Amino acid sequence: MDWVEVVITTTTEGADIVAQAFHDSGIPGVVIEDPDDIRLAQQDDRTWDYIDNSLLDDMGEEVLVKAYLSSDASFDDKLALIKERLNWLRQQELGLSLGSLHLALNNVKEEDWANNWKQYYKPVKVSRRMVIKPSWEQYIRAPDEIVLEMDPGMAFGTGTHETTALCIEALDKYVKSGDTVVDIGCGSGILAVSSLLLGAAHATAVDLDSNAVKVAVENARRNHVEDRMEIIHGNLLDKVQNKKFDLAVANIIADVIIDLASYIGDFLKPDGLFIASGIIMERLQDVLQAAEAAGLELIEKSTKGEWAVVVCKANA
Repeated sequence: MDWVEVVITTTTEGADIVAQAFHDSGIPGVVIEDPDDIRLAQQDDRTWDYIDNSLLDDMGEEVLVKAYLSSDASFDDKLALIKERLNWLRQQELGLSLGSLHLALNNVKEEDWANNWKQYYKPVKVSRRMVIKPSWEQYIRAPDEIVLEMDPGMAFGTGTHETTALCIEALDKYVKSGDTVVDIGCGSGILAVSSLLLGAAHATAVDLDSNAVKVAVENARRNHVEDRMEIIHGNLLDKVQNKKFDLAVANIIADVIIDLASYIGDFLKPDGLFIASGIIMERLQDVLQAAEAAGLELIEKSTKGEWAVVVCKANA
């Protein structure tokens, strides 16, 4: 199958908002090429050892957000959604620069697709203990580190996006040995796998995208947690029945989190935790109000860039 590379030109501060525009259009997997990220990595000797020095030479000053769409019958509909979302963003006054938001299309052969994004995906430490390492990269683990091997394929979730990092930081803090976890909208399975490596006894991962389910299965096997991880093809929690968890995590979008908040308590044990991200700052208050209305107790909220994570506790 051939692919079409959809490229939107933006700024460092606009990159995550453009990535969310792709996500809202039903295209969860993106690559962000930001020269500032490479320059920052040069200041970290451990990280820079794993990054190709030629990358910065090949990049300009603009930030590019890329997604890869299959050139099938659904392409025109998805492209129309992206254009509609971009037009909406151009009309907003967000208090930050989004750049030109220029959209370009490039045809990409199947055999070339991997090289178009793998060169920018390198080992990165995303929490106190967790390091996300591409399966094809080498990494020397420090004594206190846990290394998670990932191959995201076309599924969202490499650990580098701020919302994913926020969720992993929260998991690193709150997962206890023996916990049961549900990852709602699991994408590549990164959050479910992270919870297991951090000590959870069992994780259930759910996604509506059949490709995401396939990638999550592969990543569970890659990290040797497949015997403790159930992966379900379903919409949110509709196929998760008669189960209660110590912890639920969802890295989706604010509107879905608001809906989940109204019934997530039914799936949590007493004092169970709900970790939610994918929340743009402008929607944080809406999410907090929905959580309060549902009787959830706010334990913590944290931000990274333009994104937030909330940790709430179910009623005992």
